[in-house]
Amino acid sequence: MKQLVVLSGKGGTGKTTVASSLIKLANKVDFADCDVDAPNMHLIYNEGEKLSENSFVGYQKAIKYDDICISCGKCEEVCRFNAIKNLIVNPLFCEGCGICEAVCPVMDEDGKKAIRLEDSISGTTEVSRVKDNIFSTATLTMGNGASGKLVTEVRKNLYKRVEPNSIVIIDGSPGIGCPVVASMTGVDAVLIVTEPSLSGMSDLDRIVKVSKNMDMKTFVCTNKYDINIELTEDIKKYCKDENIEYIGSIPYDKMVSKSLEEFKTVVDYSDSNAGNEIKKIWNILNKEFFEVEKIEKSTFRMA
Repeated sequence: MKQLVVLSGKGGTGKTTVASSLIKLANKVDFADCDVDAPNMHLIYNEGEKLSENSFVGYQKAIKYDDICISCGKCEEVCRFNAIKNLIVNPLFCEGCGICEAVCPVMDEDGKKAIRLEDSISGTTEVSRVKDNIFSTATLTMGNGASGKLVTEVRKNLYKRVEPNSIVIIDGSPGIGCPVVASMTGVDAVLIVTEPSLSGMSDLDRIVKVSKNMDMKTFVCTNKYDINIELTEDIKKYCKDENIEYIGSIPYDKMVSKSLEEFKTVVDYSDSNAGNEIKKIWNILNKEFFEVEKIEKSTFRMA
């Protein structure tokens, strides 16, 4: 199994535009949308057979049962996250530590406390078959903080259904936080999509440090490179200095907006300059990464 994750140090660089196009060009590929805070790959790959849809429990939160609560206030006194005010639990603040349950002096006839931890739904996972390909995605519940765990679940669901010699492309989360690390763990290579701006360069440096720390083969491409040619050259120099392969400069192209409006990939348009450059990027990835004589069985392990 060969796995590529497409990342960006920040949101809005065109990561999903590139990832969705690579999936279309690969044709026979299994894929996952691990941007669980704002998934949108399903808007393009929306025709297929739904194989599963399940609620995901990321952790537990405190629930208080007023019918047996004696309003002693001990739970509120010990809560370090200010999740209990005037004996009312705010689930957005609750971290599920369980100290409130530990100090609660009241039990019902079944031995359960008046305030206790119970499973909290963190999001919804979905697996579909799009043509002959497996597509795994998920949506995080609004205000929830279990994005890293949900990303791990998305990948677990994918690996349960793919063949050992599959090609896998993962649309990762933006940034460098927990969901990004969960997107990267165990994959073979990362393609970083950056942009020619000061924030883009800063975030590129951060995500490169993460990929190097995880000892991953790294590729870089610049989206909308022609909005600042000088910074694009700085990005190329940075990649050379860091011994990272720079594989493409995607021009600003209004066809990208058109493709989004029509729920298509930009490579579906033969007259798209951006699409044609992404095709060149795919050819490089296919030659240097995917197209090997023998695809070894993945060493990926998910706890």
